[in-house]
Amino acid sequence: MSAIELPTPTHDALPAVLVALMKGVVYREQAPQLWRDMENVQAAARDHLRLLGLDLLVDEAEGYAYLRQTEVDPGASEDAAPRLIPRRPLSYPVSLLLVLLRKRLALHDAQGGETRLVLTREQIVEMMRTFLPAGPNEAKLVDQIENHIRRVEDLGFLRRMKDDEAVYEVRRILRAFVNADKLAEMEALYREHAGRVG
Repeated sequence: MSAIELPTPTHDALPAVLVALMKGVVYREQAPQLWRDMENVQAAARDHLRLLGLDLLVDEAEGYAYLRQTEVDPGASEDAAPRLIPRRPLSYPVSLLLVLLRKRLALHDAQGGETRLVLTREQIVEMMRTFLPAGPNEAKLVDQIENHIRRVEDLGFLRRMKDDEAVYEVRRILRAFVNADKLAEMEALYREHAGRVG
């Protein structure tokens, strides 16, 4: 009786996996073959990325993987590796929208049922309207909110549905970037801010 040979990870897939991760989030549903390749070369990928000061984070349950800059001790020497992934401050409206979408995602998850959260542009505009100062020009406010929606889409937290341009899927990776424990605190700060400027 011969022994069963298990497939061994091939390093031929490693360059494609590393490049895909460097470009952004890898989703299992969008690239199933790349996902399988990543699973096969995950240990080698982590070793290569560690040399660049990057950590590979994989959420098997949600089906996404992404890179994060390894946190450096603030007291570390100036010879520490430079940041490959720059930190970009977000504007107040964009960070507000991220918090509101994360809250909506948490409520959606608590209700169970459909795994994807899909919102219309109008629903997102209504969510934000409460927190932004109302001006004499309603159309201008809506245009500004739509610009913020596009920015969040560019960041990869919203995905426009192919069959309807005015409908978006809230990407579940948002859970990794906006901490659920801080949601109530952040929303309270935004409400307080809205009360001062409104």
